[in-house]
Amino acid sequence: MRFELNIILITLAGGLAGFCLNYLADVLPVYRRFTHSICQDCHEPIGWKDYILFHACPYCGRQQWLRRGLIAAITPLLLVALYIFPSGRLTFWENAVILVFFLLVAIIDIEHRLIMHPVSLAGAVIGLVLGTRMHGIFPTLIGGAAGFLMMFVLYYLGGLFAKVLGKARGEEIEEIPLGFGDVNLSGVLGLLLGWPGIAAGLFFAILAGGVFSGGYILVLKLLRRYQPFSAIPYAPFLLLGTAILLFATK
Repeated sequence: MRFELNIILITLAGGLAGFCLNYLADVLPVYRRFTHSICQDCHEPIGWKDYILFHACPYCGRQQWLRRGLIAAITPLLLVALYIFPSGRLTFWENAVILVFFLLVAIIDIEHRLIMHPVSLAGAVIGLVLGTRMHGIFPTLIGGAAGFLMMFVLYYLGGLFAKVLGKARGEEIEEIPLGFGDVNLSGVLGLLLGWPGIAAGLFFAILAGGVFSGGYILVLKLLRRYQPFSAIPYAPFLLLGTAILLFATK
């Protein structure tokens, strides 16, 4: 009976978390602060009733249910899965906080190609507190520094490669493989994984990113829609590499 009650409570908590994720992913990239609910497309204010019920925007007519409905459905399922299949050295609720943070970062990066500094700062607080619980203070701090520095090197090399290639082609290349938000996020993930866990996390991220990018380019070439240096959000792969180590291992 207690198990069933916990599942119900976690499902309700997941529904609330899904609503908060949708709201934050809509307003933070646009206004950089908490404000009224808005349309994902035209950014006009939407009443809370219409927002909660996924009604079409009264201004531009865009349907609001696709991403919001997906997040509202998948968040409770993921939290229930975390409860049924516990992993790692953290409690269920601590793992739930990490998962919700990961989802927020991924949604914003996929939709806006953006990793916001305030979100990364909140993640650093989470990573420092929970990383210290798992690894102790010094491995946590070393992991954070290592994650930041390793990704900073890749960020710098990517920018240098774009400049060199741009000069060789006689045109400026605006898209670079990584943004500085990825560097900040890697520092946050380093706090969570500690040292040497962050090295394994980045390895999995680079591997997953390479496999996806290769498949993505192949599909676009087959469709004859490929454009060189197309931007691909990298945060989901960084988060995936970390999630594998945090949630898929005992």
